[in-house]
Amino acid sequence: MKEEFYIYNLPNGIRGIHRRVKSGVARCSLIIGAGSRDEFATEYGIAHFAEHGFFKGTTHRKAYQVNCRLENLGGELNAFTTKEDTTVHATVLRGDFTKAAELIADVVFNSTFPDKELDKEREVIYDEINTYKDSPMDMIYDTFEDMIFKGSELGHNILGSKRDLMRHNSAAIHRFIERTHTTDQMVFATIGNISNSRIEQIANRYFAAKSASTKSYSRTVPAPYEQFVVEMNKHTHQTHCIIGNRAYSLTEDKRLPFSLLTNILGGPCANSRLNVSLRERNGLSYNIEANYTPYSDCGMSAIYFSSEHCNADRCREIIEAELMKLQNTRLTTRQLAMAKRQYIAQMTIATEGNEGYMLGVGRSLLVHGDVDTLEEAYKKINAVTASQIMEVANEIFTNNSTLIYR
Repeated sequence: MKEEFYIYNLPNGIRGIHRRVKSGVARCSLIIGAGSRDEFATEYGIAHFAEHGFFKGTTHRKAYQVNCRLENLGGELNAFTTKEDTTVHATVLRGDFTKAAELIADVVFNSTFPDKELDKEREVIYDEINTYKDSPMDMIYDTFEDMIFKGSELGHNILGSKRDLMRHNSAAIHRFIERTHTTDQMVFATIGNISNSRIEQIANRYFAAKSASTKSYSRTVPAPYEQFVVEMNKHTHQTHCIIGNRAYSLTEDKRLPFSLLTNILGGPCANSRLNVSLRERNGLSYNIEANYTPYSDCGMSAIYFSSEHCNADRCREIIEAELMKLQNTRLTTRQLAMAKRQYIAQMTIATEGNEGYMLGVGRSLLVHGDVDTLEEAYKKINAVTASQIMEVANEIFTNNSTLIYR
């Protein structure tokens, strides 16, 4: 087994992964391979609603007891839902780790989802939906993804609509969880200064009692979509625009070259090509970024910018020119080496936060059944060639679709 990680299996199919680090803080998470993609058409929004419901009481605790259990100790309990998974995670001092693990097991396995509490939480999610509607930058991503994956289970909003949420009650959430939250699709990921044997002992104590269950359904690969250029009048102060396409899945080898390419094009650094060309050279946009979201069997590439209405067409022209350069001009040896060094440094710095690293390796174990050490990841990045960068640029940046909010 790789020395950086300790991987183990519980009798009911739940997998565990631990990384021991010198720290007075410990973190743990239960990652469940079920998200909004696994909802029936009558269940839109229920995966996220269920996640909120985890905090509303269990067979052992009332809602306020759930919320105060770790916070009174200076720690925190939180959760989030994506299209393909649901995660409950906690951060505590090392001496309180057992309490955190027990609480996660309690809320995931023993939540009662009382209708009275759900009625109140429904109003909270209505407010969350309205917050997104007030943010064109957030809303345009959801709309674009709905259009890219139209007709697929991926093609609907994680939050659902107010009308969707009105249909969901305690019984509906229990049915969804019974169908989708199976033990073979769960990973308990931990990081902290705790021995491997102690971690496995704690995991067995709190998670092994859950009856074994196996996923009984499969996801459908999204059908091809038709390229589009759509403009919507949203009466915004700026033009907001996304240019993008379908991209590689989590299991495809080309995922890594395309991740590196996306970072070169519009990553978080000030020297990304789009930031330099739109902001630094021309002063046309404050917000410009490129993103790549891989899923288990497909993915999405998206370039987003906002600008004054009069500058939007010029921004699109510059973006298209940058894409053409990447499609037709091979990176020099020096450019590629610098891009790799930057990407590796970003990855290494991100691991220092520990929480993101824990969640990342947990999801990797869930999806791939294995995890690369940092050294293995570095080797794969350094093996990417300029020809591969050009190849993925031509495959993904051809026939892009465009969505514009004005």
